[in-house]
Amino acid sequence: MTNPIDLYYWPTPNGWKISIALEEMDLPYKTHLVNIGAGDQFKPDFLKIAPNNRMPAIVDPDGPDGAPISIFESGAILQYLAAKSGRFAGETAREKVAVTEWLMWQMGGLGPMAGQAHHFLKYAPAMDPPHDLPYAKDRYRAETGRLYKVLDTQLAKNEYVAGNSFSIADMAIWPWASLWEGQQQTLDDKPNMARWLDTVAARPAVQKGRALAEDARSNLQTDKNAQSLLFKTKA
Repeated sequence: MTNPIDLYYWPTPNGWKISIALEEMDLPYKTHLVNIGAGDQFKPDFLKIAPNNRMPAIVDPDGPDGAPISIFESGAILQYLAAKSGRFAGETAREKVAVTEWLMWQMGGLGPMAGQAHHFLKYAPAMDPPHDLPYAKDRYRAETGRLYKVLDTQLAKNEYVAGNSFSIADMAIWPWASLWEGQQQTLDDKPNMARWLDTVAARPAVQKGRALAEDARSNLQTDKNAQSLLFKTKA
């Protein structure tokens, strides 16, 4: 019997990528909450497996050579889990390339830009003192919108992001894209993205992965201690 994977997790878009993947791949796992608002990501034991002090991370006791392996960075974890399970990395040679392309697109583009949009649109104005920066808000709102138009164009040609098969590219992109309202975006001109968001959201494994430890989330707009830790402000 496969030993459970240790998942080091907090309910954020990057965390949801991995909880969704583990559910979709039907891989057993044990959840270890890393409360980023309380500073758990800076603890020495966690830094041994995630030296960049970011979650998610995993430890697979059944690594490629039979020994445990730890992995950080959500994109690397998704690729590892897809290889381990033999699923969701693309059905054809072309789809496999497309999956890698769109996974990298999320890691290098959508994730960072949408994250900055969240920060400057929601969290920075709620700090003490407030940081209401019109240029930053406009910059990241517009760039996130541009990326969603790219996504919508791709989805006009395919049922899923990388082709006609659900893949780790969808698992990487959907958690961020599902928060489009908080990024001050619209779906009125993105019908293909809207269709895809609903299709992915209807998957039972996505729903289960998305709901993992949902009650543990705090409101960063009001949690001054978490703001201090995450944004290096004074509490």
